[in-house]
Amino acid sequence: MQLFVNDLTVMDFSYLCPERGMVGESWIVDVILDGSLNEESMVLDFGKVKKELKFLIDEYVDHKLLVPAEHAFSVITRDELTDQVSVDFMRENNRTIHLVCPAEAYAFVYSDKVTISSVGQYLKEVIATHLPSNVQGIELVLRAEVIDTPFYHYTHGLKKHDGNCQRIAHGHRSKVTVFENDTYSLSWQQYWATRWKDIYIGSEDDLVNAKDSAFVSIPVDEQSHYFFSYESSQGSFSLAIPIAESEIIKTDSTVECLAQYMADELKKHETSSSFKVFAFEGVGKGAIAYA
Repeated sequence: MQLFVNDLTVMDFSYLCPERGMVGESWIVDVILDGSLNEESMVLDFGKVKKELKFLIDEYVDHKLLVPAEHAFSVITRDELTDQVSVDFMRENNRTIHLVCPAEAYAFVYSDKVTISSVGQYLKEVIATHLPSNVQGIELVLRAEVIDTPFYHYTHGLKKHDGNCQRIAHGHRSKVTVFENDTYSLSWQQYWATRWKDIYIGSEDDLVNAKDSAFVSIPVDEQSHYFFSYESSQGSFSLAIPIAESEIIKTDSTVECLAQYMADELKKHETSSSFKVFAFEGVGKGAIAYA
């Protein structure tokens, strides 16, 4: 007997890619459980599937940075005294990415690439140890939202958030809808999809000098990298990332602030026009701003 739940949850996370850098992603999760009926004549109660499996997915992947632990670029070091974990992703052509964060900010995928297949296998192994004995198998279907208009991948961190959004490198795959003078504008949507392709969006307040960063002991080029650092309730977070793959804003990078930033930037291009921007944060949620 098989039990299925579609749209169980959405995983919002970022991952490290040799070619693209730090990539924000949002994947929808469907699940199929294979097993015999229990004493309640069920494979597993739907309430438990939705609550317990969603909890495990959120705990192990959602709002984390996924690191391909077996890639040659990945150098992972744990400080036994502080329990901080350093990740140095040694991409070529001065495009290295460096982080020092609490351990829970990462998910280490034991593969040389972060893909739907490798993440699915990672999650299956995690979930399998938490299933009741009558459940013999699990199939996870991870899929991206079908978007037929322009979209972008972005990564950020929200130091003021009291939950997992405070992690300095988590992200989303997001569409954007723009109206100029109340007319739908595909061209402005494409503008943002191009401008924010695989982007890290950092807050100006979180910038630090290279000499004041957590990376003074490793050779990170301060001419080619931004350095970010902040303290939040989960601990200390630091990031060094190529300037060419980042954009700095003066506000926090909440979706509300990003929507307003996008509207204001468009207004600078067309001062005589009015703009309405729907900025999405992953799947099915976001903010609306006007300029």
